[in-house]
Amino acid sequence: MKDVRKILLPLPSTSNAEAALIRGYNFARRFGAHLAVLHIRPDGREMAPLAGEGLSGAMVEDLMRSAEHEGARHAHEVHALFERFVAAHPDIQVVPPRGPFPMDTPTISFNILRGAESEIVPAQARLSDFTLVPHPDSGDAVSSSETLHAVLFDSGRPVVIAPRTPPKGLIKRVCIAWNGTAEASSALRGALAWALTADAVRVLHCGDYQRRGPTAQDVVDYLAIHGITADCVEFPPIDRDVGKGLEAACKDFDADMLAMGAYSHSRLRQLILGGVTRYTLEHADITVLMSR
Repeated sequence: MKDVRKILLPLPSTSNAEAALIRGYNFARRFGAHLAVLHIRPDGREMAPLAGEGLSGAMVEDLMRSAEHEGARHAHEVHALFERFVAAHPDIQVVPPRGPFPMDTPTISFNILRGAESEIVPAQARLSDFTLVPHPDSGDAVSSSETLHAVLFDSGRPVVIAPRTPPKGLIKRVCIAWNGTAEASSALRGALAWALTADAVRVLHCGDYQRRGPTAQDVVDYLAIHGITADCVEFPPIDRDVGKGLEAACKDFDADMLAMGAYSHSRLRQLILGGVTRYTLEHADITVLMSR
């Protein structure tokens, strides 16, 4: 599959990292692509301005030392996990972060950079075909995950969120959530790489969530032009919640992946009132592709 050649996988810690590595490994093998594993170490010098916020120089130095120690620990743990993973999967070739990258051969690299994760990761993502991220912890941390949202809003590329538990096998059944928006269109384009080789594809739509634009049947016709056979199913909200209805529709289809646009409403509105994006981030237990 020529559309996917580079996958970025930022690993801030070992939390949910194994499941993300397995998903990334499966993607690299499926597409003959390069999996670029990236860890960002915070720069303790960024704490220096705190001296002007009422903290003494000694207090700032203590904070910097603590941050450096914590950063070194996370970096060591993530690198150790990476080393164990590649040792257990010798069929993927380890290469330097800048290559060379053999064509149509799954490769993997590991790199550590220093700075602000919410700035560096989106910049790296702009030259990746998509960014794969470990699933954030449940609850409020999901909706406020700074790096995930930085990639969504600042990279111009799709984000694929790995499930919490290590996935088994390849993605064979793909659901595409459609509501006629530009965000849904971007997710549709991102999902083509998987839909082209899937066993089954379904376009899901809900009357309560449809915006002005192409219909779900139009999407089925578009996919047919790409040689993809799909059906479309309208699902109802559950307890007036479109996100809950979408989750149930994916389970009815036994989907491995859901592709959807993110934040058709503003992120602030979703954080305060809830929304389909927020519900999916907090509750989905399958691989999710999101795009803005």
